[in-house]
Amino acid sequence: MRKNKSKLKRYNIPVFIILMLVSICMIFPFVWMFLSAFKTPADVYTYPPKWLPSSFKFDNFAKVFQLIPFGRFYFNTIVTSVTQTFLQIALSITAAYVFAKLEFPGKKKMYMFVQSAMFIPAIVTVIPLYLMASKVKLVDTYPGIILPQILGVFTTILLISFFQSIPGDLLSAAKIDGCGYYRILWNVVIPNSTTAINAAILFAFLSHWKSYMWPLIITNSTHKRTLPVGLKYLVTESSSEYQVMMAAAFMSIIPILIVYIICEKSFTRSLTMTGLKG
Repeated sequence: MRKNKSKLKRYNIPVFIILMLVSICMIFPFVWMFLSAFKTPADVYTYPPKWLPSSFKFDNFAKVFQLIPFGRFYFNTIVTSVTQTFLQIALSITAAYVFAKLEFPGKKKMYMFVQSAMFIPAIVTVIPLYLMASKVKLVDTYPGIILPQILGVFTTILLISFFQSIPGDLLSAAKIDGCGYYRILWNVVIPNSTTAINAAILFAFLSHWKSYMWPLIITNSTHKRTLPVGLKYLVTESSSEYQVMMAAAFMSIIPILIVYIICEKSFTRSLTMTGLKG
């Protein structure tokens, strides 16, 4: 036993060192962004670079709201991201339940078709989606931003793999008690799949919050811009205040951090229970 423990310790030390170095590399940009948000212009452009600001100032955060309509961008992003996430998860849960627990003609072929959609580059669908949105007059509107992005193939497949692990006896018992398909979904499947659903919510919200290409194309007015598009207004040809951009970037990731903190345990549990490795 002691030999095995010593072997594990000997083999784990290099792994731990590698993981620590990788973690530092991943955390470094966020720490630099946070510290730079409080720096003065002199601190930003000094060489060699300074880690800590000479004095912590909150003027950069106030200046963000002076230079661009940051509050409006924030509001637009929250409205569109929350609505898109809700609709995407609702559709993914329904589709996953159908593919995982129901039998119907052409099920395997349809499932293969859904899987193949993951391999289609999103950029290929931009022009057809824009033409359709333009015909139904959704350009520069909230529905135009929201509706074309609510179909989530990845979240559907993630939930399918989890729903398949739910024992069929539970569904059979619910049928005997007189439950229909929707009641089984609501009272049996969803309560037993909260970890996977929370992980899907995290993936969906992150994807919609950082979406740049579609909101840029479908919106024309500043009033409808979202944060990823709106932050570009801080970059001008004449001058770019680096510390102000870092302050805006820091404020823009706060909702993502909140959602991740809430869903983190469910996220890690779902990865292990569905067999995904990452």
